[in-house]
Amino acid sequence: MSTAPTLIFTEALVLLGGAVVAAPIFRKLGLGTVLGYLAAGAVIGPLAHIITGAEEILPVAELGVVFLLFVIGLELKPSTLWRMRADIFGLGSAQVLLGGGLLTIAAVMFQLLDWKAAVVAGFGLSLSSTAFALQILNDRNDMNSAYGQRTFSVLLFQDLAIVPLLAMISILGNQAGSQSASLWMDIGIAIAATLAMILTGRYVLTPLFQIIARTGAREVMIAAALFVVLGSAMLMQAVGLSMAMGAFLAGVMLAESSYRHELEADIEPFRGILQALFFIAVGLSVQFNVIFDNLLLLALAVPLIMLVKGLSIYGLCRLAGSSHNDALRIAAVLPQGGEFGFVLFTTAVSAGLFSNATASLLISIVTLTMALTPVVASLANHLLKGEAREEIEEDFEGAGSDVLMIGFSRFGQIAAQILLASGRDVTIIDDSADRIRQASMFGFRIYFGDGTRLDMLRAAGIEKAKIVAVCTQKRDVTDKIVDLIAAEFPHCRLFVRSYDRVHSLSLRARNVEYELRETLESGLKFGRSAITALGVSEDTAAAIEDDIRRRDEERLQLQAVDGLRAGTHMLYNRPVQPEPLVKPKRGAEQPEDAL
Repeated sequence: MSTAPTLIFTEALVLLGGAVVAAPIFRKLGLGTVLGYLAAGAVIGPLAHIITGAEEILPVAELGVVFLLFVIGLELKPSTLWRMRADIFGLGSAQVLLGGGLLTIAAVMFQLLDWKAAVVAGFGLSLSSTAFALQILNDRNDMNSAYGQRTFSVLLFQDLAIVPLLAMISILGNQAGSQSASLWMDIGIAIAATLAMILTGRYVLTPLFQIIARTGAREVMIAAALFVVLGSAMLMQAVGLSMAMGAFLAGVMLAESSYRHELEADIEPFRGILQALFFIAVGLSVQFNVIFDNLLLLALAVPLIMLVKGLSIYGLCRLAGSSHNDALRIAAVLPQGGEFGFVLFTTAVSAGLFSNATASLLISIVTLTMALTPVVASLANHLLKGEAREEIEEDFEGAGSDVLMIGFSRFGQIAAQILLASGRDVTIIDDSADRIRQASMFGFRIYFGDGTRLDMLRAAGIEKAKIVAVCTQKRDVTDKIVDLIAAEFPHCRLFVRSYDRVHSLSLRARNVEYELRETLESGLKFGRSAITALGVSEDTAAAIEDDIRRRDEERLQLQAVDGLRAGTHMLYNRPVQPEPLVKPKRGAEQPEDAL
């Protein structure tokens, strides 16, 4: 066997091993997987010298960003993208112009670069990393939040800005005369290619996948998905746009296709692995010799650049109508330099605007700002203000019924219907103004109040209530209400919605009269219906359901007696051993436990 394939497999093994080791450790430490991948790359490459040549790995690893943008495009219908146009072209362009302008002025003021090089450096550093920002949003499950959508809009414009920025480098590199006509030609070609992509996606891709789906060949569908992503990416790159932009457009065009979910499932494994590889490749590219040689400059420049970008983004988002918290979140996710900075700075060297040393220094700045982004995003959480809750003035006139229900979410709404249908009066309190308004549309009378406050409970008529039903969603809130009522009204009969098994044991220790895990009965009914649909008789299905319910209760009683450590699901004396389940015998016999 030749050494070249062996070397490739060895490097792949090392990279995968680094990802497997670093990601869980950093996730456990609360630092995020991105920082873990960066650290793994830095150790594998510049520190241990196990792998060299990050410039060869990075172009392949960038496919992770391409696949990520395709998946995001699948989640955005063209109508949704159209609604985001103000943020994309308004806020996005303002961010690039303001951030690039401020960083350019700073470079000139401190006499770090001449004005031409300062313009390229300033606008190159104004671009943020799509991969880093979107990974943070995905880790937080905030991609579809208001601030997540606005963050993505800014990133999308930055991808579009790469074309005029590359043209600007050509102009500044004393090639203006020859480039004047070709600039407009390049822009025209880019627009034409984008329109061709849109038309192809709208009229060709869906019929194509319909034909492939009829073959029933799963591997062909996967190959077609990869072909579409890579083909659209290569087309956009050929006309000067980013590969990620091409993949994103292809995703948007397929967002309304019936094959959207299947395509997403096919691409997702490739996206995850390649995106992890991208972050590791960035870590591989860290030039520690450049960092050590310019330690003081970098110690001043990196935080200054992140501060300038962060403050400018925060101010623009506030002007665009974002709340303080959302603007701060966006600013904390986008303060880093981006992967397009590598492209711009390398191009600037070719155009004679930079020396190789300057480009290396700027690339080191981008890399360090990337590495610090997860930390900055985490620290920014401490500057968030408590979200202002809408409050309603409430006089509690007419309150005081047989049943006092605290919390009117989905669980409480179902329980309340049974109580009301039986002819019982129910006093319901909830602390969500929106939920109260929605419930009033269906004829429910709900009082606005915080069930953790003693004065609210008294005003709601807790002293007259025969039963207090605590149906709040969060475990800590439920526990606080139960403890308050047990201390102040010890004779109240408490019926409590439980979050999970551990919570049920905790509530039983508080001597509540009745508790029910929120998913227990629905899960049992679901399973019973499923086996009935598979041909099991109604009597047998009912017997199995009763048997599972009985066994669950017996295990709960065992755990309640012997004790359960919170979060470990282990008894102090011995572990709970769930009994094997057997099919109940037909007829009148009760199901027997398997030993």
